[in-house]
Amino acid sequence: MLAYVGEIRHLIRLALPILLAQVAQIAMTFVDTLMAGQVSAVDLAAVSIASSFWLPIILFSQGLLMAVTPMVAQLNGARRAGDIPALISQGLWLSLLISPPALLLLYLSPWLLPWMEVDAALADKTAGYLHAIAWGLPAYLIYQVLRNYTEGLSFTAPTMFIGFIGLLVNIPANYVLIYGKLGLPALGAVGCGVASAIVFWAMALAMWLFVRRSPRYDHCRLFQQWTRPQWSTLRRLIQLGLPLGLATFCEVTMFALIAILLASLGAELVASHQIALNFSSLVFMLPLSLGFAASIRVGHALGEEEPTRARLATLATLILGLFLALLTATLTWQGRHWIASRYTDDAMVIALAAHLLIFAAIYQFSDTVQVVCSGALRGYKDTKMIFVITMAAYWGVGLPLGVVLGMTDWLRPAMGPEGFWIGLISGLTCSALLFSWRLKVIFNKYSEL
Repeated sequence: MLAYVGEIRHLIRLALPILLAQVAQIAMTFVDTLMAGQVSAVDLAAVSIASSFWLPIILFSQGLLMAVTPMVAQLNGARRAGDIPALISQGLWLSLLISPPALLLLYLSPWLLPWMEVDAALADKTAGYLHAIAWGLPAYLIYQVLRNYTEGLSFTAPTMFIGFIGLLVNIPANYVLIYGKLGLPALGAVGCGVASAIVFWAMALAMWLFVRRSPRYDHCRLFQQWTRPQWSTLRRLIQLGLPLGLATFCEVTMFALIAILLASLGAELVASHQIALNFSSLVFMLPLSLGFAASIRVGHALGEEEPTRARLATLATLILGLFLALLTATLTWQGRHWIASRYTDDAMVIALAAHLLIFAAIYQFSDTVQVVCSGALRGYKDTKMIFVITMAAYWGVGLPLGVVLGMTDWLRPAMGPEGFWIGLISGLTCSALLFSWRLKVIFNKYSEL
């Protein structure tokens, strides 16, 4: 019991700064939406549509680099700090290799807008936003490599501080560029994209300066040596990171597709679904932060050749995560009408959203298990199974069942958003069970060594 309590304390110290960094990121999205919405509905719509294009691309690219964290954690745990600079060099090279195709996709994505029958004025603003934010993508990826480096060293505070630095840069940059201050033209939604690109560069520079100057990193001597591209290491990073990027992409596109499928069911049903999904996304920041912490703790323990402690870290994270899920699910269930009323004054939407929030409360248990187990598997470098399980659970179970229950009369009269939420819960439960099974296999494997 004392071992579990001690491990939970470590997890909280790691996860809390990551959680606050996620809060800062959400706040930036809120500021973008609020400021663009004050210009016009067209500008707000442009930011929203553009997000549906650039988020999958940038999250897929980010997922490719997530392998850096467990690799650094294992090297750090093994007291092989001297090998870390070469790994980070390769991570930075990988970010530079990813950037051109990602930039090209962002630049070409507006070609889909006429096919989507988007109004010409809205299409112009959306394309302008995408072309502007694209120039920040290389900086965002460099920032992610350095963030993964510092988190792999079990030092998560910089992620929090620099997240809030990004927020502090975002607000005035949006104000100046969206509304046209300091003699600059008012760019509206396009200015929001320019501001986001500036924020990405500011965060990358801030992280670089912090990592370079803080004595916390002296033992790694990161910037005292630089290696040319080493294809064996790059191949290893891609082998570990590609399944993570694909898993993230599958998850993002599934939720985007659900939103598209629901669009024909009426504004009230769509709005109620969006409220439940938005609130559950906010709550998801808790288990997501724990998943990152689990990846760090498991990787560090394996580097020290202590598989028993890696298992302890995994189980302690699950215990803490399920306790928090019980708390947030209870609050969601009891406060569902109040939560829905924070989003809208429409009585019908409030009633529909409050009903869907019941499913959102149930959803939190399986969601916690699957994200924590996925984080632990990253620590074990078992990333291929993360993609396989995610694809099977989301696209093989969750989405098909949601479509059948929500849009057809095959099993019962079409249930609309409620059917999709039942599908999501089923998919997440399947994911949680499969991830738990995979961890048990890995536990047994290490116990036999």
